Amino acid sequence: MGWSIPIAVIAGTTIRIHVTFLLLLLWIAIAHYVQGGAQAAAQGVAFVVLVFICVVLHEFGHVYAAKRFGVDTPDITLLPIGGVARLMRIPEHPSQELVIAVAGPLVNLVLAGVLYLMLGRFQPLAGTEVQNPGIDMLTRLAAVNLFLVLFNAIPAFPMDGGRVLRALLAYRMGFARATQVAASIGQGLAFVFGLFGLFGNPLLLFIGLFVYLGAAAEAHAVQMRQVARGMLAADAMITDFESLSPTSSINDAVQALIRTTQHEFPVVDGSGRLRGMLTRDAMIRALQQQGRDASVLDAMTRDIPVVQLRQSLEEVLRLLQERSAPGVGVMGADERLAGYITAENIGEIVMVQVAQPPARGSMPPRSAVNPWA
Repeated sequence: MGWSIPIAVIAGTTIRIHVTFLLLLLWIAIAHYVQGGAQAAAQGVAFVVLVFICVVLHEFGHVYAAKRFGVDTPDITLLPIGGVARLMRIPEHPSQELVIAVAGPLVNLVLAGVLYLMLGRFQPLAGTEVQNPGIDMLTRLAAVNLFLVLFNAIPAFPMDGGRVLRALLAYRMGFARATQVAASIGQGLAFVFGLFGLFGNPLLLFIGLFVYLGAAAEAHAVQMRQVARGMLAADAMITDFESLSPTSSINDAVQALIRTTQHEFPVVDGSGRLRGMLTRDAMIRALQQQGRDASVLDAMTRDIPVVQLRQSLEEVLRLLQERSAPGVGVMGADERLAGYITAENIGEIVMVQVAQPPARGSMPPRSAVNPWA
């Protein structure tokens, strides 16, 4: 995720802090300082840090559950709204997704139980003002962990409750259909949050938008995986493109950008090998910082993954997600670049597939009915 700073690596997973989280800490410090001075500011920041340690532990619940099923988690990013663990893939067997989804809230439930045992008493959420610095920190922290359990139980993506709902639905209707139903339910709840937010609580508007976008993103990601099954790299690759050579300058790239509709340009040497890919953003950044005479070799993304014509589009999609690459090169039988594939043009294929009605009398592919049958 962009604009994030790595701070630690634990068991192969990088912990990152998004810059907006640092802005949250600054805002908390200023708000508490205005109310109670330096000591209040320090306590406010310390409480937020403790809350996000609990969030990290929540995410590691998902990480270790996913590892049990052979799924790696390259990083966890801390945002003002919580943490995001980036799994390399979501297991499509419902029992596996159920375990992974439940593991995070279980961590918070255990943390709340331990904190209440340390306090020697239980105080319900209704009787705890989490924002009140007059209440001791452990009591507020225990309440926050209970709140995280309840919040993540909301049956909507990207909360854990949405994944639990999909896993339960998938036992009866398959992964793809379960995702569509769960996403629709989540978007319906988002509208409810937004409606209540209009009449008093602006935070609900933000939560509603967050839930709506999360549900839409999850549905789109699954659609992309479903469409990719049964297709080859040759079926989806861009073949009508303009490339750059290793001797090209940023000025050459700018001219190519103006006369084409491309957003990325493969850099190909004289033997047809893919040396890298120059994106539009990298081009503009190099133009600002180094000028028109800079070499594309200094600005391009190197180590672009490549596949063969007959490899599956699903493998291409996996490489795009795992490597966070701007594209995947497709090599012909002569080992020369035959085309390339980006997430954008896979998305366009999805839109076409969704928009066109099925042929009369045709049956959907088996993977679309039940991916694990």
